[in-house]
Amino acid sequence: MITLLLIFFPLLAALLLLMVKGEQVKKIALGAAIIEFVISIFALTQFQYNANVQFEASYAWIRSLGITFHVGMDGISLLLVLLTTFLVPIIILTSFNTNYKNPAIFYSLILSMQMALIGVFVSLDGFLFYVFWELALIPIYFICLLWGGEDRAKITFKFFIYTLAGSLLMLLGLIYLYQHTEGTHSFNIDALYKAGQSLDAVHQGYVFVALFMAFAIKMPIFPFHTWQPDTYTTAPTTGTMLLSGIMLKMGTYGLIRWLLPVVPLGLDHWGNTAIILSVIGIVYASCIAIAQKDFKRLIAYSSIAHVGLISAGILAANVQGMQGAMVQMLSHGVNVVGLFFIVDIIQQRTGKRDFVSLGGIRNVNPQFAVLFLIVLLGSVALPLTNGFIGEFLLLNGLYQYSSWLAALAGLSVILGAVYMLRSYQSIMLGETNAVTSTFAPLSGNEKTVLVILCAAIIGFGIYPKPLLDIAEPAVTKLVEGVQTALGR
Repeated sequence: MITLLLIFFPLLAALLLLMVKGEQVKKIALGAAIIEFVISIFALTQFQYNANVQFEASYAWIRSLGITFHVGMDGISLLLVLLTTFLVPIIILTSFNTNYKNPAIFYSLILSMQMALIGVFVSLDGFLFYVFWELALIPIYFICLLWGGEDRAKITFKFFIYTLAGSLLMLLGLIYLYQHTEGTHSFNIDALYKAGQSLDAVHQGYVFVALFMAFAIKMPIFPFHTWQPDTYTTAPTTGTMLLSGIMLKMGTYGLIRWLLPVVPLGLDHWGNTAIILSVIGIVYASCIAIAQKDFKRLIAYSSIAHVGLISAGILAANVQGMQGAMVQMLSHGVNVVGLFFIVDIIQQRTGKRDFVSLGGIRNVNPQFAVLFLIVLLGSVALPLTNGFIGEFLLLNGLYQYSSWLAALAGLSVILGAVYMLRSYQSIMLGETNAVTSTFAPLSGNEKTVLVILCAAIIGFGIYPKPLLDIAEPAVTKLVEGVQTALGR
């Protein structure tokens, strides 16, 4: 029942918003998002810390095809549901100082997207997973198309085509698995696991390539990343936060839930290639980020580097790498939303995002400088911030797989510090100029958002145990299943 409520409450709220007019839309949308977060916290209080699927609900949907509306949560799903319900109200609150045309439609699309995202994270039927996967694309497409910046039509169309192509590859892979399920064909997750593991290494490799490409486009992983920088830069800040903070986690979640356990022999054959692509993406994106002059575009490339490390840790298929991925997905979501919000604050006050035009903001707004620094330090994985424990576990897990690849991936820590600290220096330090000398104080909404994010960065950096405890049983079970299937 809790899982169904988490899925359908945002959808109901989105439909009701369409009937509301005026400034009340923002407050009602925020209220609905906060209620959704409270529901997820209630689910957490009822959660049993084991590897079993909980809060399960299953209803026949299309009986003739073996399709069921089957949902539930284990620790892996629950963490991503918590991330989604935590970030959506924050993302809505960041938009309070911006007036969007047709606000009822705008906020209705945000809540509709939340519904689809949660559906992705709780689906236990392959066809249902695909349906929610596609549904999540529709709201963000219209958010970017209708409220985006210059050249938004062309850039959004490229994003749509990329992700749609990936979705079709995933559908082909799922249908192939469905055709190999035993007895009466079924899209049930356990049936698809058995079907995938029953295939020989060659055919598992085909399925691996199809599913991996779909997930790699969504994250994105090199060389499937070319849609991302333009889309992140052109999208309205709210859309960029949804894309980077939550939506890309659909891809990393797909690797964990719908790739590794399904085709372990495919992982054995193609996993090394996939990890190498992930590591190339880390170094490539970090180097490109160093060369950027636009702060928003820099963060877009830094996101590619961070998700490349998450992908490599998952594909290493050991407990440390997987646990690191779970923590880092949450940390990255919090940090990247904070960074894009900081970009928005700067742009609203100065009309600029390029480093050359900025400087000296600390002199006129030291409070903003401190909050910005905390978010930045979380992003560069300073010890005692949320970014550190995730990156440490990811590099540990990758080192167990290959010391050379771990060494190359570890460059992300150094290169990340270079481009993030240099951007802080250019934006916040030095002398003020005509653009920054009148930088206005933070509003109450802006302070609230940044303080909440900074508290999460420091709190989970000092004490990450609750996050690790939630995911550990499910992660251990999944990794042991993969290793057993590989005969290790």
